[in-house]
Amino acid sequence: MTRLAIVRQKYNPAGGAERFVSRALGALRDSGMVQVSLIARGWEAVDGIEVHPVQSTYLGNVWRDWSFARHAKRIWQRERFDLVQSHERIPGCDIYRAGDGVHRHWLHLRRQGMSIWQRLALWCNPYHHYIMRAEAAMFTHPRLKLVICNSEMIKREIQHYFDLPASKITVIYNGVDLKTYHPDLKTQYRQTMRERWSIPEDAPLLVYVGSGFERKGVARAVRAIRDNPQAWLMVVGGDKRLSRYQATAKALGVSDRVVFAGPQQDVKPFYGMADAFILPTLYDPFPNVCVEALACGLPVLTTLQCGAAEFIQPGVNGWVCDALDHRALSDIVGAWLSAREREPDLSAAARESVSRLSLEAMADQMLNCYRQLLSISAKAAR
Repeated sequence: MTRLAIVRQKYNPAGGAERFVSRALGALRDSGMVQVSLIARGWEAVDGIEVHPVQSTYLGNVWRDWSFARHAKRIWQRERFDLVQSHERIPGCDIYRAGDGVHRHWLHLRRQGMSIWQRLALWCNPYHHYIMRAEAAMFTHPRLKLVICNSEMIKREIQHYFDLPASKITVIYNGVDLKTYHPDLKTQYRQTMRERWSIPEDAPLLVYVGSGFERKGVARAVRAIRDNPQAWLMVVGGDKRLSRYQATAKALGVSDRVVFAGPQQDVKPFYGMADAFILPTLYDPFPNVCVEALACGLPVLTTLQCGAAEFIQPGVNGWVCDALDHRALSDIVGAWLSAREREPDLSAAARESVSRLSLEAMADQMLNCYRQLLSISAKAAR
């Protein structure tokens, strides 16, 4: 049986990358073909998974990432795993899953619209230089056998910045539990949740789920609500600057139509109460929340800078716009409002668009990758 180590620093229940790893661990364990171990600083308990904890002290994010990489590498060298799949930028892994995208491209997008002083402050941050160096070292390391991307968008970015050959890159989209995330959630939760949060039954409701409000565009979503007086917005998630976004909603005169629910352990009831999902993100490789929403039958409004846009057919199961075009977001919210009489068709198309993204299909694709890599390694050793 293949001994596989999966490397991820820390579990955050709200984090998309962490939720992917949790799903992947369970699916791979259930396959019975891989003995899975986890190398992590902190994690949730996963039955049948051996955890190798990384215990190190640190001060600041550069030291945190550097010390984790150093200790994780020591563990996988000591344990002599057949394959090491890292979800962190650590040179020397066999497989890298690029769930966090390309840091250089994220910085390029983030600089758009910044003042010269903001750009200077961004450039002076040592963490960004550390990440870019680690990223480049990893992609050019001779041990790297495969990069698993979660969207074609990320595959193109890696090839553009690092000139990796196509033979070393594959795309495996995030799987979703199609039984848990289902259009029936609307029947189960719509009425009770709207009563609980004082949202009219007939109000057109967009739901946002996630942390990191700045990158993921909560302020842009609030402005789009101002421009579309019929629409309501439910924001599910936490942010250390939450009060700033609440103040923005008040200043724009939409605080009565924008509800901040805070972090929630279970987001399914919020999908069930909504009519559509919105994620006006500046950069997101492939967010789990988009495929969860589609699986629940919610049309998705997102941006060209989001990998999940690859699944959106405008006007069929959602709408897409440029994250840097603020007016365009208001326009697609308006387009969704105008199309609400086609809600059953939109919902059916949303569900159908992710019908092949089951957890089992994701696990099968990953297992095929491992088989191919082990076969190549065995032939090379002869």
